[in-house]
Amino acid sequence: MKPLSVVVLVNAPAAAVWEVLTDLEGTAEVLHGVRGVQRLSADTGYRVGTSWRETRVMFGQEASEDMRVTAVEPERRTEVEAESHGMRYRTEFELLPVTGGPEGSQRTQLVMRFQGEYAQGGFGKRLLGAITAPLGVAASKRAMRQDLQDIAAAAEHRTVGRSS
Repeated sequence: MKPLSVVVLVNAPAAAVWEVLTDLEGTAEVLHGVRGVQRLSADTGYRVGTSWRETRVMFGQEASEDMRVTAVEPERRTEVEAESHGMRYRTEFELLPVTGGPEGSQRTQLVMRFQGEYAQGGFGKRLLGAITAPLGVAASKRAMRQDLQDIAAAAEHRTVGRSS
């Protein structure tokens, strides 16, 4: 699968966006597509090695995937990986401060990149993947856009709540 990328401008500083991204326990309350999150690692923070099981709705069905943090640069970027049904998935979030807005405003460009590759499987699995790829790409892009809109709304809400 070719890498997918979605970008959203968030009217909040990177710190607020990062707070939403890394709040695993609050994920189901923020992301419309997520039904639940169960932390699998013993840690209580967000660092390389942190893992959780995320249950979300895709194609009208609930599915759970085990996710693991593989890279962290606080308030700048993070990567998360998962393996499922012979595929390895990698999601990267990048936070870029935006300057030049209204005086005193802090905004962040939030970029989400997603890629899936075969971890195992033969020719038949790859052929089926090639045939169904357009449907998967469209659904993935929709879910990515919705996730970023949800993250932006939560970060903006937290920022407004702090400045009042």
